[in-house]
Amino acid sequence: MADLTRVQALTFDLFGTILDLGGSLTPYIAEFLEGKESTVSAETFWAHWRERQRLEQFQDTLMMLGHSGYLETARRAFVYTLARHAIPATPAEVAGFMQAWRHLQPFPDVAPGLERLRSRFKLVVLSNGEPDFLDHLAQNQVRWPFDAILSVNLVGAFKPHPAVYRRAAQELGLAVEQCLMVSSNSFDVVGARACGLRGAYVNRYGLPYEETPYQPDVTAGNFVELAGALT
Repeated sequence: MADLTRVQALTFDLFGTILDLGGSLTPYIAEFLEGKESTVSAETFWAHWRERQRLEQFQDTLMMLGHSGYLETARRAFVYTLARHAIPATPAEVAGFMQAWRHLQPFPDVAPGLERLRSRFKLVVLSNGEPDFLDHLAQNQVRWPFDAILSVNLVGAFKPHPAVYRRAAQELGLAVEQCLMVSSNSFDVVGARACGLRGAYVNRYGLPYEETPYQPDVTAGNFVELAGALT
């Protein structure tokens, strides 16, 4: 493992790393699909929705037409996925369903892992979400007193835009190499490493890492394993 003695802050991805998106949202998806008499499984719908959401975010940043925000790109991806499966829904139904995002739950290993890590590092959220939304999730869903909660709205672009990681270090008053990005999204770790941050890949989903020079300094299956590697 690389020398991480200079690291002072861990910057955590929220969606899919701390918060269990699939586990939290598929019950709501299943109820919605049942109401529409759709034969599509909630798991398939979620996989297609998540795939499209990432594309919406990448397009949003690449086209540079103005930052739409996390929830708006999630909404657009939901509408696209409904159309992909020929499921009709009114704008009011879509808006009502999107409230499910306020009820996301953390993975069970998050709290014990953070408890072990807090003695050595500043623990910081660095997320694609909007500031008010992140504050709600941290306070009411994760229920953890993070040292800072940083939104990509500071720079107006989604991760892995390099400005996100560099601005995070600036906001924390640290050099980039004093920050370590923790994410279950490999593109997030690649983006951070390319900017000089250290990186930890929490491989919750059993997915391969990219072929790239920007490899993670640490790979773990969950936050308890991560804490064991870093403390």
